[in-house]
Amino acid sequence: MTDVQAPAAQAPTAPASWRVAILAFDDVEALDLAGPYEVFTTAARMHARQHADAPPLFGVRCVARDAGPGAAVRARAGLRIVPDAGFADAAPVDLLVVPGGVVDGALACPATLAWIARTAAGARVTASVCTGAFLLAAAGVVREGAVTTHWEDINDLRARYPQLDVRIGVRWVDHHSAGRLFTSAGISAGIDLSLHLVERLAGRALAERTARQMDTPWNPDPRSIPQP
Repeated sequence: MTDVQAPAAQAPTAPASWRVAILAFDDVEALDLAGPYEVFTTAARMHARQHADAPPLFGVRCVARDAGPGAAVRARAGLRIVPDAGFADAAPVDLLVVPGGVVDGALACPATLAWIARTAAGARVTASVCTGAFLLAAAGVVREGAVTTHWEDINDLRARYPQLDVRIGVRWVDHHSAGRLFTSAGISAGIDLSLHLVERLAGRALAERTARQMDTPWNPDPRSIPQP
C-alpha cells in the first residue's frame, strides 16, 4: 500500500489567515524558496480579488537565523535574500516551508535545527522542498515513514536516515500525519505541493486560479514524476 495520497479535501479547521514562514539560509536553492513564496502570495492576491473585506488568506515571511539592517542570506547561485525576520523575533507560524539547496551549513547549525523543530511543533502544516527533507530529519520533525527528496539525493537520504521510507518517482508525499507533514522532490514539485496545500486549505478553485495566474502547468497528481 502506498503512502502517497491523491489531493485531499479542504481542511475543515483552517484559520481565516494563514501565517506562512519560509526558511532562508545560505546556499538555499532560490526557486525552492521563491516557488512556494510565489504560490502563497499569488493565492492571497487571487483570494483578495473575491473577498476584499476578508483578512489576507496567506501572510508570507522569509525567516533566517539573523535579520535586521544589513542581514541577508546568499542563495546557491548568488542571489541575495533579505529576510523579514530572524529566529529570535519570528511570529508564530501556521504553515512552515523548509526549502532545499546545499544544506550542509544549515545541517551544521544548531540554531537552525532548533528553530525548525520548535516551529514545526507549533505549526499546523510543515512542508519541505527538495533537500529540505534532510533538515526535517536532522531536526527530528520526521523520524520514520514515507518521505521524498530530489532524485539525485535519494540514496544519500536513505543512507543517512535508514529508518525513513524514502520514495523515488513521486512528486510529493503526504507523511500520513493528518495532513500536517509533507515532503516534495525538486523545484517544480515544490510548486505543485504548494498548490496542493492551497487546495487543501482554501479549495480547488483557488488553487486552479493561482496556477493560471502564475501561468504554470499544475500537476496535482503526486504519484508520478519523470525520471532523468
